[in-house]
Amino acid sequence: MKINVVDVMGAKSNAPIIIKRKKVVGGDGHHGGAWKVAYADFVTAMMAFFMLMWLLNATTEQQRKGIADYFSPTLPINRISGGGEGMFGGTNIFTDQTLVQDGTGAAMVVPGEMMSEGEAEAAAQEAAQVAALREIEELLVGRGGESLISDQALRHVITRLTDEGLVIEIFALEDAPLFLAGTSMPTAVTSELTQMFARVFSLVENNIAVEGYLQARPIVLLDNPVWDMSMARAAGIRALLESGGLEADRFTRVTGHGDRSPVVSDPFALRNDRIEIILLRDPT
Repeated sequence: MKINVVDVMGAKSNAPIIIKRKKVVGGDGHHGGAWKVAYADFVTAMMAFFMLMWLLNATTEQQRKGIADYFSPTLPINRISGGGEGMFGGTNIFTDQTLVQDGTGAAMVVPGEMMSEGEAEAAAQEAAQVAALREIEELLVGRGGESLISDQALRHVITRLTDEGLVIEIFALEDAPLFLAGTSMPTAVTSELTQMFARVFSLVENNIAVEGYLQARPIVLLDNPVWDMSMARAAGIRALLESGGLEADRFTRVTGHGDRSPVVSDPFALRNDRIEIILLRDPT
């Protein structure tokens, strides 16, 4: 506490003495609490980083895809952008009043235009097909609960829904190949997967396509076997599916792509050694 005594200059001798008390605060303690907030943000970021590293190491590719889909849903919750009217009321270039309609926020039908009976029926059939393929996907990979595939076999499986249909990809791992080396003889895990696929595919009537892919060879061979081998493996998968109870006339194509369509940047990576089974959408 600092006390200043001020004399009134030119005042009478019996004038009162004015005492001003000025409180002096020494320093700001520990510079306030801002550092605690910054430290807490840093610790939170580090915890999130280590959680990410743990998830990348402890999950399969299929599980990581499921986590990514959870945080980035592919189906919009609302078909039309919300918001009020007027400036800054929530309207944007994806609303119905504009010509831009890419499916993100615009409705499928412009207001004032009605769908014909044929168009409505086609749209209903398309929605039913997508719903059926989604159910098959959930049965296989267990997104809605338990998977029909064992955990060891599920490591080889990844699915995606495309315009062509439901693509079910099975791929080789370092410790678990799909076929015996240099042959089209399936391993136990491949047989387990195809038998399970055949039982699930019997729930729908979609046609099926089978495509074989191989990793590139490190040297140029005069007689490169990747074409014949990829075709033989795709044909072997078709035969396994048929032995599981699927009708032969459901297979529309069996294709061998050799090493021409790598799924990763390194064409020699084992990850390119794979089979794709596609439940095709019916033309509407």
